[in-house]
Amino acid sequence: MKPLYYLAFIPIVGFLIGVPLTNRIEPFVLGLPFSMFWIVLCVVLSSLTVLVMYKFDKHDEEGAE
Repeated sequence: MKPLYYLAFIPIVGFLIGVPLTNRIEPFVLGLPFSMFWIVLCVVLSSLTVLVMYKFDKHDEEGAE
């Protein structure tokens, strides 16, 4: 397995470990309770992680063998 694929564990850790640890209402961040802000942040970071993995993975290049 390529080391690049280990980036896929970042969203898993953010959702499974981070959400129970950040389960509180105060403080408000950008008008959202902290737990809701954490979930939105994890979704955005998940998208960015997949984008980075896509850009740096050379497996699907045309003509590559």
